[in-house]
Amino acid sequence: MATTATTHAPFTNEPFLDFSISEDKQRMEEALAVIESDLGQTYNLVLGGRTIATTSQVVSTNPARPSQVIGIHAKAEAKHVDLAVASAQAAFDSWSRVPMSERADFLVLAAAHIRSHQFEFCAWLTYEVGKNWAEADADVGETIDFLEFYALEARRLDAARPPIQLPGERNRLRYVPLGVGAVIPPWNFPLAIMAGMTAASIVTGNTVVLKPSPDAPTIAAKFVALLEEIGLPAGVVNLCVGGPEFGSALVEHPQVRFIAFTGSKAVGLQIHERAAKTQPGQHFIKRTILELGGKDGIIVDADCDLDLAVEGVAVSAFGFSGQKCSACSRVIVDQSIYNVFCDRLAERVAKIESGDPAKNFYGGPVINEVAHKRVLNYLSVAETEGRILTGGNAINTPEGGYFIAPTVVADVAPNARLALEEIFGPVLAVIKSKDFDDALAIANNTEYGLTGAIYTSSREKLDRASEEFQVGNLYLNRKCTGAMVGAHPFGGFNMSGTDSKAGGPDYLLLFTQAKSIAEKVGVGNAQTEKQEELMGL
Repeated sequence: MATTATTHAPFTNEPFLDFSISEDKQRMEEALAVIESDLGQTYNLVLGGRTIATTSQVVSTNPARPSQVIGIHAKAEAKHVDLAVASAQAAFDSWSRVPMSERADFLVLAAAHIRSHQFEFCAWLTYEVGKNWAEADADVGETIDFLEFYALEARRLDAARPPIQLPGERNRLRYVPLGVGAVIPPWNFPLAIMAGMTAASIVTGNTVVLKPSPDAPTIAAKFVALLEEIGLPAGVVNLCVGGPEFGSALVEHPQVRFIAFTGSKAVGLQIHERAAKTQPGQHFIKRTILELGGKDGIIVDADCDLDLAVEGVAVSAFGFSGQKCSACSRVIVDQSIYNVFCDRLAERVAKIESGDPAKNFYGGPVINEVAHKRVLNYLSVAETEGRILTGGNAINTPEGGYFIAPTVVADVAPNARLALEEIFGPVLAVIKSKDFDDALAIANNTEYGLTGAIYTSSREKLDRASEEFQVGNLYLNRKCTGAMVGAHPFGGFNMSGTDSKAGGPDYLLLFTQAKSIAEKVGVGNAQTEKQEELMGL
């Protein structure tokens, strides 16, 4: 069992590294060198604590240097689903009976181990998904935050009591686990979201079949190895790197009680539909916890701080090359400042340098060849739907990386494809608004509702946006990316998902079911009175 000096101090977010400090810069360079020598290893499936090789493989490569192999992974097929679920089900019988406080200790211990290997995990993120140093550090820091926050929240949930104690009864409320869950994380936050969904599942007593993205399987394998190192019982987390065939069979399995998924709208809706269909032998309603896409807008009002707005839009749109579901992909600008804003924004974005993330360029690659072709297709659309102010082209590198210049497209109509479709790349549409009412109408005219922001000095407009801007995460006079665990519970409206609010006080409830227990007690029963005293009733 996990052993750690657990404390119950108030939660605080993990501080960011500062790579302008020579020590942090040197340690990151050293970690990159160490991890580079560790690339290209083979990783097997992990089922019930056993490693299993397969004949087919998933090869993970560096999007900045596609010839560089990060890891070679055994590929799970549909035939492996029964074994994976059986392994998780076997572990559930004992894991679900481990006290919540002990399960929370595992999360705290995992957070401590990640913190002690912070630079190495940053390096893995840089190589496998192309994150620059600051983006990688934010991913690792958020992972630590999720682990520690959910540990605290699990203890709070374990102490829940019904609001009323009826005379003559002992009333209890317990949050019990659901059973075996499928955790299907994305590649863009392959450590934080993967670990966060997994941690929420297991701390509440569930067991997991973890299917990481084929674009980021090595980071998941490193996390699972860390869980093994700290003594997490075999079968609590089972690692299966697989494709759509495996994923579909896993979602439909009659013993999988919940699916936690972060990814595209299209795949999320397929999962939701498949999960809704009851399979033979299934005696429960599957639960889906979905975090999907976004078409996030920032309103720039005439009375804003222009310097603040330009910078906030630029970093929201082009951080990690726009590959965040929270990224600003359209900015809605008041007509009275439209031209000057466009000029200032184009000037700012043109300063972004793109190159190998291992050398800490701000602009990195998109994740793979498919994404590269998709974004280039949207750049062709941009030529007909707007006026390209900067970018608009692929960036060729000697290593053949999947680079695209940060692109700003002005004069985009509110109903254009660039204004409504999720691109998931470094492309920003600029839309002109007639007034604030028009800006709000444009902001709300998508099927998504994840993040949004507004820049204005008007208290009245900030208050109106708080009520009328229909998104799950709204930011006032700041960028629309960078949600912090605990402070900004994260999840969106409409087609952006089930508004699960990861990193918030309600998140763990999604992985549990509440059990109300009422016991009739006899007046003066000494044993019962002693039990009540021990329970604080």
